[in-house]
Amino acid sequence: MANIDLRPWREERRKARQSQFVTILVGVLVAAAAVGWFWNQSVQNQISTQNSRNAYLENKIKELDSKIEEIQQLRSKREQLIDRMEVVQSLQGDRPIIVHVFEELVRSTPDGVYFRRLDSKGNTISISARADKAASISDFLRNLDASPWFDNTFMQKMESIKEGQEVVGHTFELRVNRVNPLKTEEDQQ
Repeated sequence: MANIDLRPWREERRKARQSQFVTILVGVLVAAAAVGWFWNQSVQNQISTQNSRNAYLENKIKELDSKIEEIQQLRSKREQLIDRMEVVQSLQGDRPIIVHVFEELVRSTPDGVYFRRLDSKGNTISISARADKAASISDFLRNLDASPWFDNTFMQKMESIKEGQEVVGHTFELRVNRVNPLKTEEDQQ
């Protein structure tokens, strides 16, 4: 006789396949969640590592910025010191020149010429003086031109001093450049 199976085998097979599908689906979801979690942890770890690197670099940059600022301050101080040293050296070098200039002024000044004011700015000397005679002024200008310590003598102003109709003297102002003949000789050699 024929064997007839009355059990609902198709439904059982469908349920078995469905439970197998759900099991595989849950396994895939768990595996995907695990992979996603590990990937997220890896990314977070990389971000944390990069942040610590960035913080290290920022600290080093701040240190270097402070060192750069310190170096700039030191350079500025150095430049100021060099400027001061140059001023002191030029003053020390010009000390004997000033003595020579005054000696030469005394030699160049004829009798009857009296200084009222003497100003020096840089290499330019401004002289305001009084003379008894116009000839004394001419002699003074000639003497300054002949001196190796002076150059470019320029008369700025000359006025006669009168008492009534009689001329009793002259006032004058002139400019002259001082030169260092010793330095000129050294430069030529």
